[in-house]
Amino acid sequence: MVSRFSFSVQATDGKARTGVIDTPRGQVRTPAFMPVGTAGTVKGMMPASVRETGADILLGNTYHLMLRPTAERIDRLGGLHKFMNWQRPILTDSGGFQVMSLSDLRKLTEDGVTFKSHIDGSKHHLTPERSMEVQRLLGSDIVMCFDECPALPADRSRIADSMRLSMRWAARSREAFGDRPGYALFGIQQGGLEQDLRAESAAALRDIGFEGYAIGGLAVGEGQEAMFSVLDYAPDMLPEGKPRYLMGVGKPDDIVGAVKRGVDMMDCVLPSRSGRTGQVFTRRGVLNIKNARHQDDPRPIDADCTCPACRNYSRAYLHHVFRAQEIISSMLLTWHNLHYYQELMSDMRAAIAAGTFDQFEADFHRQRAEGDIEPI
Repeated sequence: MVSRFSFSVQATDGKARTGVIDTPRGQVRTPAFMPVGTAGTVKGMMPASVRETGADILLGNTYHLMLRPTAERIDRLGGLHKFMNWQRPILTDSGGFQVMSLSDLRKLTEDGVTFKSHIDGSKHHLTPERSMEVQRLLGSDIVMCFDECPALPADRSRIADSMRLSMRWAARSREAFGDRPGYALFGIQQGGLEQDLRAESAAALRDIGFEGYAIGGLAVGEGQEAMFSVLDYAPDMLPEGKPRYLMGVGKPDDIVGAVKRGVDMMDCVLPSRSGRTGQVFTRRGVLNIKNARHQDDPRPIDADCTCPACRNYSRAYLHHVFRAQEIISSMLLTWHNLHYYQELMSDMRAAIAAGTFDQFEADFHRQRAEGDIEPI
């Protein structure tokens, strides 16, 4: 078992790369997709089931956990890993994105953000120093800097001011994080869709120095074409020997496009949220289990899938339990979606190692274009 955090690139194919993040709690194979356990749980899943899908690491949410049950309570109970029964690595976001979304309930200053809880209206003050304290109390293996993330579109001056504030907060986060062997602090690049602001942000982060680097401020309403145009250059601005994390992404084709452009880590609520709303991801497209066409269909969701939902249940059954609002519907459909996402990551890692990523990408898009997942 390693005692420090490290990252090694094992193979590249174009800009795409596969590697390993080593942490004292285990390895994370990259490219990696992190299921989101917002409040200390991936909704509808047992921790062992999440691990069975192939996930090496989970994401927890600082904002939600600091409000309920509180970071101090989790710390007294042995930390987030013990609390939620997940002994592998955990990354926590800083709370900044959630706080910034409370536009009518928060006040932003140089020091930090004062906001009212969406749960009970209680007032809280979150600063870079407090965010580092909360994430330390949670016991996060990978800690994110506290930053501000304006929604797009936004004026260039607003994006520039926000980015520079985030860089000052990054320096404060680094100082407050201190020297913690075995744990990692990631800086977050900001700058919207402006290449020169992205370059300025990356330079500031490199000067401060972090164990990993995130690309923030995307997947906030700009659309895939604009996001990819930023990813054509943004990962190259970050240190080559450190992991690169694209925050809040996303759909399967977003993930493939991001990996193609040099991204190592991603997270999104989409596979679990979609499972709860009856949307199912497959190699041949998206299936909506709530559609009436499935009520007499004896086939599995995907005959090529080995998840429990596909091995053991028909579309007709899954349609029935979704319509009946049975809990097992969310469990099985979420399990399938997370299995699909992890299989997608595994396939990309293998393609990069074999030097066949272009062929993988072509096959990925061809299968989705041909489709045939919905009709009987």
